[in-house]
Amino acid sequence: TICYRDGRCRVPFCCASPLLHCSLSLPWNPSCLKLRMAEIGIAACLCLMLAMAAGGALGSSPCDDPSVANLPFCNPDLDLVDRVKDLVSRMSVTDMISQLGNTAPAIEHLNIPAYQWWSEALHGVASSPGVSFGGKVPSATSFPQVIGIAATFNSTLFYEMGQAISTEARAMNNVGQAGLTFFTPNINIYRDPRWGRGQETPGEDPYLTSAYVEQYVAGLQFGPDQRYLKTVACCKHFSAYDLENWNGTDRFHFNAIVSDQDFAETYFPAFESCVRVGKVSSIMCSYNAVNGVPSCANNVIQNQIVRNEWDFSGFIVSDCGAINTIMADHHYTNTTEETVQVALRAGTNLNCGGFYQKYAMEAYNKSYITEADLANAVGPLFGQR
Repeated sequence: TICYRDGRCRVPFCCASPLLHCSLSLPWNPSCLKLRMAEIGIAACLCLMLAMAAGGALGSSPCDDPSVANLPFCNPDLDLVDRVKDLVSRMSVTDMISQLGNTAPAIEHLNIPAYQWWSEALHGVASSPGVSFGGKVPSATSFPQVIGIAATFNSTLFYEMGQAISTEARAMNNVGQAGLTFFTPNINIYRDPRWGRGQETPGEDPYLTSAYVEQYVAGLQFGPDQRYLKTVACCKHFSAYDLENWNGTDRFHFNAIVSDQDFAETYFPAFESCVRVGKVSSIMCSYNAVNGVPSCANNVIQNQIVRNEWDFSGFIVSDCGAINTIMADHHYTNTTEETVQVALRAGTNLNCGGFYQKYAMEAYNKSYITEADLANAVGPLFGQR
């Protein structure tokens, strides 16, 4: 049998049968996803069967514990916003700070398990801190590089690839080999062929990139019942990121000078489509600065544009180590406390890395940040978990 996080179990099934998938919010209600072997590939089916044989999801819902079962955050009949608000209100400052890194420890007094936010799936579930291939599932389907997939101009294919990858991710999560939050897709515009990561992207065309991200994100995140997330996607790297190391400048120090017209015509359309049409749950801010302001400290593009103009309600995660670059490489701030302050207040909820977890308490003790700042950061994270 396969057992899910709400305690329900079912017998294994063949690849052509419906697969129940669970929401990232707990407790969970099931919906069905029809798998078609011809569209997702033999490897996806093998992955699913391995997951079935392994006996299902690890552990039980945090809300199965009698100490929290009757608390509002465990009541599935309440609105999600109210449940998250109740959960966060029960966290101490120490609890909240502990959750601001990609490696988030358990909150034992609330029965919240530890979680690794960093999993990768640009064109297939990939080895990363949240993904391992050493157990029941030895491999996952590797689709062609994104620039090749995008060259088909086939929106159905973009969606079905997302569906296949998220199905494998669910199966791997059931046996403890993958998380459910994936730092994908990369939708930076490939303007210069000398950039070493262009193959990760759909290419140089904002229109095609928008079409790709709308369908791929939908495939990653949703099954037939769109009330429930299948996995969490993350559109990256925001914004104007397309340099690794060239002519004495690297991605940690680069300052992209971008006009309003170039933002509107080139750099923003794909991310706006990701948010407005794809309904993505997270965005990653990049290492580089934009017009003198480090991306992860940029209140204008993250809060005023992404959250207010585009109505984004998910979380923003830094690229890995990008909070540190605000101070260490861009020299935009002078102290660790100031760095925590500007990043949190610019809307960067989660640090891929340990900067927040290491320095946020000192920032709080010195009144650079408030308990409300921490609650505002943590709330959207648990809105997805």
